[in-house]
Amino acid sequence: MNVLLTHGYFLGEDPKEQAIMKPYPPLGILYLSAWLERHGVENAVFDTTFSTPEKLQQYLLEHRPRIVALYTNLMTKLNVIRIMQFIRAQTTLQNTLIVLGGPDVTHNAEDYLRRGADLIVIGEGEQTMLEIALRIADCGLRNIPGLAYLLPDGSLHRTAPREKLRDLDELPLPNRQMIDLQQYLHAWKKAHGHSAVSVSTQRGCPYTCRWCSTAVYGQSYRRRSPRAVVDEIRWLQAHYDFDLIWFVDDVFTVSHKWLDEFHDELQRRGVRVAFECITRADRLNEAVIQTLKNCGCFRVWIGAESGSQRIIDAMDRRVDVQQVRDMIRAARQAGIQAGTFIMLGYPGETEADIRETVEHLKASDPDLFTITVAYPIKGTGLYEEVQPTAFSALPWADRTDRDLDFKRTYPRPYYDFAVRWTVNAVHWHKAGLAKRRFTLSGMRYFGKMWIARAGMWWWKKVKPALLNGGA
Repeated sequence: MNVLLTHGYFLGEDPKEQAIMKPYPPLGILYLSAWLERHGVENAVFDTTFSTPEKLQQYLLEHRPRIVALYTNLMTKLNVIRIMQFIRAQTTLQNTLIVLGGPDVTHNAEDYLRRGADLIVIGEGEQTMLEIALRIADCGLRNIPGLAYLLPDGSLHRTAPREKLRDLDELPLPNRQMIDLQQYLHAWKKAHGHSAVSVSTQRGCPYTCRWCSTAVYGQSYRRRSPRAVVDEIRWLQAHYDFDLIWFVDDVFTVSHKWLDEFHDELQRRGVRVAFECITRADRLNEAVIQTLKNCGCFRVWIGAESGSQRIIDAMDRRVDVQQVRDMIRAARQAGIQAGTFIMLGYPGETEADIRETVEHLKASDPDLFTITVAYPIKGTGLYEEVQPTAFSALPWADRTDRDLDFKRTYPRPYYDFAVRWTVNAVHWHKAGLAKRRFTLSGMRYFGKMWIARAGMWWWKKVKPALLNGGA
């Protein structure tokens, strides 16, 4: 075997995802596989999602690929390091070239190289991976654009940046035949009663949110034509029995012209599909929402991150919080479910800002919302801002950026209680129980809400005083 593509995410090791059970196949390496195949490069994909580390190890020993290419992100980092360690410990794999790509490697290239990687692919991987596969025999790898590697003296070297693909229609469809997609559809169906597939229509994001990583595609905006996207939808419908599509794009409605053409292409070809997508409030209006609905959108996620305009501005989100509320309500009025994202613990956020976020969620009344506590991803503006105070008790190889903390307005445990308070306060409100708090369900939300408030008070007032008094 010439090239093995894998990713190191094991669903069996992820209890949170097992509870959610919405796995999606690794589109990135499926695109790589299709690109290599188009150019005559033999390759295989070992999809680890429903497998185990032991089965991957056995596969490596049996097939002894010349190149192992590993997709690496926050979720797979620790397993990628373990996979590299395993390969390096095997005498039968001593000639295997380890190539890493993905969002986590760009700003951590030297660390990965010193732990076993031979080459780091910076940015988009299709053209770079093809050149590696074609030129490995003549040892002409070191002049390939888009690489990072260690020189004989141990110093880090980066080649010239790889120019991005301009026309995404040149990409073949992801090589889904390389994996057992039915496992994903079955997992969805069993957990939720419906199944879903993922589709990518664009690469890059033109926006500048300080917490968001653009390590692979950069701040670009490149899009496949509506015709090509509908071609893929028709291919999927012809080969698989699924119910929904998840468009993985950062801002699905960034171009209203593209959306109109997508709608027209669906109508012209008689293609019906149900889908959900992510967008921004400033790229929505009532007409766009209606177009989304006419295309088949049943749920739209509208980024908010905070209900405090002060924090939104600090994030460089460039959106008005009132507009977010208006578009969430407008989507629901049009018959589309609305979801939104919230981030607590951003630098400078106070309890007053968190209260504004709670009121924002009550006022906008989304069908769904998710909450995370902010963490700094290396290479982002947020990381640069908090780096002087960032810390972790774990060494680099034993942690991810999610394990990094920094000096916040309040101690880190405060925000865990703040998340619980926000969730229960909003659910209490959404259930319409504010005036009937002595019902059983009302008491449950009400009790959890005030237990969380007590935890916030403890970590805001009492614990710091105890620590200061002990000092």
